[in-house]
Amino acid sequence: MKYFPLQEKRTLITNLQSPRTAAEAIAEARNSAADGADAIAIELCNLRREDRNEESFRAIIQSVPLPFMFLLYRNDQVESLADEPRQELLLAAARAGAGMIDVIGDLYDPSPDERTRKPEAIRQQKDLIEKIHALGSQVIMSSHPLRPMTSDEVVEQLQDFASRGADVVKIVTKVNTDAEFAESIRTTMRLHRELSRPFVHLCGGRFSRIQRMTGTALGVAITFAVHDYHDYASYNQPTIRAFRKVQENMQWSIFREGAL
Repeated sequence: MKYFPLQEKRTLITNLQSPRTAAEAIAEARNSAADGADAIAIELCNLRREDRNEESFRAIIQSVPLPFMFLLYRNDQVESLADEPRQELLLAAARAGAGMIDVIGDLYDPSPDERTRKPEAIRQQKDLIEKIHALGSQVIMSSHPLRPMTSDEVVEQLQDFASRGADVVKIVTKVNTDAEFAESIRTTMRLHRELSRPFVHLCGGRFSRIQRMTGTALGVAITFAVHDYHDYASYNQPTIRAFRKVQENMQWSIFREGAL
């Protein structure tokens, strides 16, 4: 089990991939490690049925000496799974040695902004998080509202997620105007000051790339990058190489504010 080194107080550049086979995942992980990725995130939505098992997950995880995150949302392209069997696949990844497992914020109760407020669903989420922790994995609780949100809205939602027991809390909003971009920067800085957990604050939209690059200096714990772009995956995140160039040349981080 290799954990995400959250205590190091830096943004972990994490390769995001949705492989079609275990062999493809291993090759992409090796390429990403060579690019300088800090971690690997495997989205299972495109993975063929015969590779959706603990043995294949273990082979992927052991392919490079980096921590692995596994995630599977309601966008499965291979089979239609309800919330419970989808989580069983992720529990298999935890047993195989995944360092972090994604638990979506509206698991067991599909809701606006991917955030349930239903007490029974929240209780089930907390039970699941305890089970994942018992298997030795960390938990990221994620949400993808994909709409403009105020600083107060984001802080409140992620504080709620933190109260459910996740190790990392995540939200993806949208920034299309100057004002929304400015609010996103203020939000990231507030999260760094006010949140009790490491956080992921990312945005889609017109200002997506600059918001994600800036976030690496403003306290975001994990950001997602691609090794290359593929016709079978819709990811348009910056490359690992681009993030590394920004980090090397920014020479400033809110984690170490005295830096030149």
